[in-house]
Amino acid sequence: MKEWYKDDLAYIHDVGYSNYALKSAPGIIEILNRSGIRDGLVVDLGCGSGLSAQELTKANYRVLGIDISQSMIEIARKRVPDAEFRVESFFKAEISPCHAVISISECFNYLFDPDPERQRLVDLFDRIYNALVSGGVLIFDIAEPGQIAPEITTKGFNEGDDWIVLVEKNEDQKQGILTRRIITFRKVGEHYRRDDEVHHQQLYEATDIAEKLRQVGFQIEIVRSYGQYNLPKAHAAFIARKSV
Repeated sequence: MKEWYKDDLAYIHDVGYSNYALKSAPGIIEILNRSGIRDGLVVDLGCGSGLSAQELTKANYRVLGIDISQSMIEIARKRVPDAEFRVESFFKAEISPCHAVISISECFNYLFDPDPERQRLVDLFDRIYNALVSGGVLIFDIAEPGQIAPEITTKGFNEGDDWIVLVEKNEDQKQGILTRRIITFRKVGEHYRRDDEVHHQQLYEATDIAEKLRQVGFQIEIVRSYGQYNLPKAHAAFIARKSV
C-alpha cells in the first residue's frame, strides 16, 4: 500500500493545520449531547493525529481512531494514550459497535484506498449504520465541486519555525476530481529535507450524499458549520441519525 501523510507531512499537518479539528470539536460534542449521547464509544474515521480524539476524551467519551497513515497514528497514540488507534483503510476496517461515528475534514473524499471498488460510500454508510446502536449518529463533512475555478491551477505556501509546505491545486470539472500536489521541506539538523505527495479527492454533491444516506436508513440533516465553526467554501456537513 502506498504511504500517505508520511512523517514530514504528518508533522506539518499536526502543528500547522490543527484549526479544523480543534474548532470543530465543540460543535461536534454539542451535536452528540443534543442526540442524547453523553458517553460511550465514538469511532473516528480518518482520525489523523488525534486532535478530535483528544477533545472527545476530555469530554469523557471512549475513542477508536482509524487512519491510513502510520505517521499520523504514531502522533495520535502519543497525544491520546487512553484512546485506541489502528492503521487501516476505513473502507475495509471493522467498525466496532458504537454510539457515534465521526469523520472530520473531508476524509470521505480522499482516494487513498488501492482498490477503487472498495471506495463505495453507500457500502461504508451501510457498515456504519449496522455498527451504530439504536439512536446512534454519524457526523462527517465533505468537499463539493467548485473548490477551484474552472481551468485554473492555484499555488500557495505556508510555513512554520522548522517547515515549509507548498501546495498546487487543480480541479477536473468533468470527473469531479481535485488534485493536490504537496511539496514539504522540514528542518532536520542543519538542513531541510524535501518530500512530495500527490493527493486526489473525489468531490461530491451534498444532495447525492444525502440520497446515499437515506438509502441505508439514516435520517439526515445537512449543515454548513459545526456549532460556531463555519466550514470552508463548497463544503457540507451531515448529521445522520439511526432511528431509535
